[in-house]
Parts: sequence; structure tokens; C-alpha cells
Amino acid sequence: MGTLSATIRPLLAATAFAMATPAFVHAQDVLQGPPPPWVEVLEPVAAPEDARGMIFLNRQQTQVHLDGEEQSTYSLMHATLLHPNALQLGNIGITWNPAAGSPTVHQLRIHRGGDIIDVLADNSFEILRREDQLEMAMLDGLLTAVLRVPDLRVGDELELAYTVPTGSPTLTDRDYGLLMLAPEPMPGLVQLRLSWQDEEDRPQVRLTDDLAPMITRSDNAITIDVLSAEPLTPPRDAPPRYHWQRMMEFSDFDSWQSISNRFDTLFDNASALPAGSPLAQEAARIARNNATQLERANAALELVAKQVRYVYVGLNTGALTPASAEETWERRYGDCKGKTVLLLALLNELGIEAEAVLVSNEGIDDGLDALLPSPALFDHVVVRATIDGEQYWLDGTLPGVTVPSQRPVLPYRWVLPLTEGGSAVEELEWTPLEQPETIVLYEIDAREGIETPAKLRQTTIVRGIDGLAEYARYSSVTDSQLENAFRNELAGSTGWDTIDTVTWRFDREEQASVLEIIGTGMPDWDNRTSDSATLILPGGGFNPPSRRQRDPGQDQRAPYVNRNKYSCDVTTVRLPLDTKQENWSFNSDFDTQIYGTIYRRMFDRRDGAIRMVRIMQTQDREIDSELAERDNRRLPDFHNSMARIELDPDYEFTRWVFAKPELGGVPATYEADWLNDGAACDPQYGYDD
Repeated sequence: MGTLSATIRPLLAATAFAMATPAFVHAQDVLQGPPPPWVEVLEPVAAPEDARGMIFLNRQQTQVHLDGEEQSTYSLMHATLLHPNALQLGNIGITWNPAAGSPTVHQLRIHRGGDIIDVLADNSFEILRREDQLEMAMLDGLLTAVLRVPDLRVGDELELAYTVPTGSPTLTDRDYGLLMLAPEPMPGLVQLRLSWQDEEDRPQVRLTDDLAPMITRSDNAITIDVLSAEPLTPPRDAPPRYHWQRMMEFSDFDSWQSISNRFDTLFDNASALPAGSPLAQEAARIARNNATQLERANAALELVAKQVRYVYVGLNTGALTPASAEETWERRYGDCKGKTVLLLALLNELGIEAEAVLVSNEGIDDGLDALLPSPALFDHVVVRATIDGEQYWLDGTLPGVTVPSQRPVLPYRWVLPLTEGGSAVEELEWTPLEQPETIVLYEIDAREGIETPAKLRQTTIVRGIDGLAEYARYSSVTDSQLENAFRNELAGSTGWDTIDTVTWRFDREEQASVLEIIGTGMPDWDNRTSDSATLILPGGGFNPPSRRQRDPGQDQRAPYVNRNKYSCDVTTVRLPLDTKQENWSFNSDFDTQIYGTIYRRMFDRRDGAIRMVRIMQTQDREIDSELAERDNRRLPDFHNSMARIELDPDYEFTRWVFAKPELGGVPATYEADWLNDGAACDPQYGYDD
């Protein structure tokens, strides 16, 4: 818990401190010995003579064992190496959390013909604490034992077996986890096994129905054996919950409420402030300088985001236990847990009701309510505050320009609030985006004639997580560096002859990144003569959506998922002054809804300019298979023509307006404040047919 989103995390790489040099610890931290008594070792199967691919699994075994005091995982991999690429398996790496204990290697051998070569007789593991995610600002404290198997050859059988303690150093009295069979497993013998010492150690277990033919049960174990399992890929374009397949869950948490209560205690303790705390003084300063609760929450969030740098701290019990607010403030770095307790402490001092909420940044929260209660299903924690009767989300790991918002920046489906009495998982309401994620304004000023390079202006407004990513990228460079980068990238290509100015800013009130590029370029006129021409407008076409169809072997009744998208492109062409406006025409409008998404394009021609607005907005998070089948039949009629304008001196084009006249027609790029009022980007802006 405590990782950043996939979009934001890489942006920290450029500023993370460089400490990738391995630190060595004593090799005796890796033990050697026989397998524990609870392990039932599989007998290997021989690779068939016609085996193909990279490897054949003579046996692969993963067994999790629970004994009431610790959780351990036994892993055995015995594989025939069929291809030169398989020799990479000889680069052995065993990773573990030293706070949970030490690993024990049982054997590392090569089977060659009738000989068995004991690799550990002449070789030993080298143990590293590499912090190999340090460039992502992550300190996990994990150790890795590495060994490069010498003299490994194609045709050998490589065998490795070891046991690693896998319980949580924070939740030593609780066991939870899952075992899954890969969607496309390697050919050979695979076993997944969950065992427990005594009856009181037996956890809740949930198995997906597709495992039924493979299950063997005993008094203290559930075993799944499969020989060369058939591929079982999730249904194409199905919601993420359909990826939970061939899976065995286990947990001895009896409810989500018990997890909520347990973690609330951790966060409540960590956010408590002692008398005279410097943080209390910070809260008092915020209260003096800000009148309303929302202003104070905003100031607290800005303080945590800007003055405490993000570093994931998973050392010892840190993967789940938050550092205290005092400690995080003193050292001025922390992960999502540390930043959350810091926010909670400040908000509590400010008299603002707030709670920590567990979420999934990796997007595995769809269908969470149907799974066993498990902390492993969350990887991030944020704050939800109640201000003037409204709920606001605050995430201190995001860039310092973020503000409390009434919907999370990332599209969470199910979350777990942490409360003293314990809360159940909560489903967040899904609604279409209220504002476009992107608005791109293209202005082509061709008033000096079709034979002359036009003046070009392109403005891009980006909101949401991508807008924050742009902030992280652009705010760290000077204006001249940014302009030079775009000049080098664009000038002389993609329609730009020159780049005159590049300006960027982040509008904190609108939570939007605004980039404007001004220059010149020759429009790509087709059929150009002295008195006629055709131009394909940038940002005007629609690519047809993908057909919603699945392999016959997949679940045909599963719904299809849509990413919540909303984009708006606005293009204006100022017409050459030496031409007549009525000789300029444009192709048809575009108005359809297919697969739960609106596609709309509007034109207008007036005041010496042709204006176009193109909109795409998701209306439904999921569509059922019946709607998908119906829209598959409609797909051939999806007119994905490019937006086109044309000059023909022999044809007078009668002007008509697709936008409702009372709204003033389609606005030009220069006629509206698109950042603060993008009304024309609303699909309901309307048509006058």
C-alpha cells in the first residue's frame, strides 16, 4: 500500500535521488535445509519428445501453509529447457521481506541425462538489498538472493525449491492471500496447494467455479492439480471482475468491517498529535489565514503535497503500518500512508471531519464486493473529508496543484472507508465525465490566401490525471527549455513551418493544464488551384470503434466495458479574404451513439470563418451483450469520414447551422472561454435540423 498511480509514478524518476548501488548483507540470511514437514513434494513427469515452446514444466508447485503463527510459501520449479531463451531461468532470484523471516533453499540442481548436478555444492547465493524501485521513489526493504547457475544448457532440467515466510509483519495474527492459475500456463504439471496446521488455523476459502474439476480436498488442505492446462483468457473487453478466474482466495478476516476497524486503529494512532506539536502550530496558521473549511482543507492538502516529498516506505512493518504524522512531518518525506495520517492530523486540528479510505490504483477493485475480505486488494490510501455537508477527496501523493474534489481523480469502483466501528466496502457511483478530459483548439488563419502559409494556433486543455502528469512534466522546466523542446520537435514537421511561441500554465481553479503553440505552416490543401481547394480539418474525423466480438470459447453473455472518456476538438478556419464565403462548403455533420458512446460533430459558417466542434463522450460504463450485438450490425453505417471544407467558385453553398440558433451557432476558437466555459463541448449543445 502506498504506490502512486501508473501515470504519475514515472514522472518522479527524473527527480528521485540516485542510490541504486547494491548493499550487501550476510549470506547466512539464506538458510539451506530440507522442505518443511507440511510439504508434499510432487513427482515429476517427463517432457514428451515432441515438446515445443520455451520450457516444459516437469513439475511446478506453490503451496501456502498456515500454522497460526506465520504464513509460509513453498515453491518448486522443475523445468526442461527447450529453447536458448529458457537459459535465462538460470538467473535465480529469491526475494523476501526480512521483517517476516529468512528463506530456506532446499535444492538447486541440474538434471542432465542420468546425472544430477548439485549447483549449491560449489556456488552460493549473493544477497542484495538493491531497492530496485528507488527511481520510482520506493523503499521496500526487500532482500534478494541471486545466483547465476553456471554451465546451464538447452536440454537440461533445472530444479529449484525453497520456502519463504510470506505473512505480514503488521498482521501477524491474520492470514490472507490468493493462488491463481495463469491464463496461459506453460505446458506441464502444475500444483497449487493451501494447507493449515490445525482446524483453528483453517481460513475462509473461496474458489472460482472453473477450478472444480482440478480440486482435491483433505482435512487440512485444498489442492489443485493440472497437467498442461488449456488457456483460459478473460472475455475480451469484459469488465475487470471477469479477470478473477481459476483463483483460490483465502482469508481469516471474517468481514470487511473487521479490516476497516483494524486499519482505522493504525491510522488513528499514527495521526494523533502530542501536546505542543509543530503540526498543531501549522494547523493554527492555516486556520488564521483561511476563513472557510474548504479553504482550510485546500491549504492543508497543499502543505502535505508540496512540503512532504513522496517516498514509499515499506521497511519492516511499513508496508501496512503508517509512520506517525509527527515522524513524517519531521523527515519531510512519506508514502501514501504517511501523507494520509499527516492530512488526518491537520484536518482534525482544523475541526474538519475526515477518514482514511483504502483504494486500488491498479484498477482491480471491480467486483470487490464478491471477494473475500483481504487487505491485499488495495494498494493506496486517500482521505475523504466532509465539508459543508459535501464529501471531498484529498490525495497528498498527487502534485501540489491538486485541490479537494468531489470525485476522485482516478476512477475507483469499490473503496473501503476506515472507521472505528468498521465499514463495509462501498461502491462509488459512476457518472459520465462532466468536463472534457481534453479540449484541443485548432485555429488556421488563412486570410492571406491559400498560396500563403497560414498563421496557426493550437491550444490544448488537459484535465484529470493526464493534466496532472503534464504539470509534473512541464512545471520542472523553464519557459525557454519548454519552448525549445517543442520548437525542435514540431518545426518543419506535422504542418508547422515555424514555432513562434510556446506557453504553458496550470490553472489550479480549473484543475487544467493549458498549452498554447503559435506559429506558421502551410495547410495541406488538396486539389489546389488559383480558385479552388479542399482541406481536411485537424481534429475533425472519427475513427470507427472496434467491433465488440469475442472468440466463441469465451463468455458471450459478459458485458463490455467502456473507459470513461470525454474529448472535444474545436477547429476554426479563417477563410481567405480574396474568396467569397458562400463559395466555401463543408461536409456533413455527425451524430450517433454506438456502444454506449456519443460521437457528434457540428459545423457553422459565418463572419468569414468555418467553425467545427467535434465531441466524443462515454455515456455508459458497461453495455450488455445484446446492445453490443445490435451495434455490431450498425457499425458498417458508422460514417467515419474526415471533416472537410472545400472552395468551389461555381457553387454557392447555402449556410445552415447545426447548433441551436438560440445558442448563437457553433463558436469559433476565439469566441469562447473554453477553459472556464466549454458549453459548446456538451453533447447536449444540440442541433437545429
